[in-house]
Amino acid sequence: MKILNIHGYNGNAANAAYQALRACDFEIISLQIDYDRMSPEHLMQMFKSQFANNFCDAVVGTSLGGFYAALVSAKSECPCVLINPALVPFITLPQLGYKNDEGIVEYIRLFSGLAETNNSMVSTVVGSEDEIVSTHDFTRRLFQNERYLVVPGGKHSGETLPLEDIFRDHIEDFFPTET
Repeated sequence: MKILNIHGYNGNAANAAYQALRACDFEIISLQIDYDRMSPEHLMQMFKSQFANNFCDAVVGTSLGGFYAALVSAKSECPCVLINPALVPFITLPQLGYKNDEGIVEYIRLFSGLAETNNSMVSTVVGSEDEIVSTHDFTRRLFQNERYLVVPGGKHSGETLPLEDIFRDHIEDFFPTET
């Protein structure tokens, strides 16, 4: 199975999700993204193209990458795993120092695409003590499914979450196309 991995704001391509997916023997496409240098709409097009051109089966996104992963899932009807997703980036990013007002407007426009997500294709993992994203209750209500896993004591960093074990234990739930 080939997976597109999208890291978070100020993150890196070899993030904790990448490491866990690699340990589970998935083939992974993971790009290094500078979210401050590219427009949100351009990034969305790039992620959709990467997903399609690399014939990916699923998408995993961490934090801001979770926002994009949910949108790719909506457009491609593919399974996605969202790790501490920042689904309301126009609220979260300014708190992290993001200063691009035009980008915030683009995030607001892209936000409506979340309504197109097929909830049965979404799995979510959140840390109970996430100190960065405060909108996980919104995420739970938006997707309304049973695959919403809260990791007690987990923080925002994927390194505080047992992602390798979670991927191994929930592979059929997280990736329903897996045979």
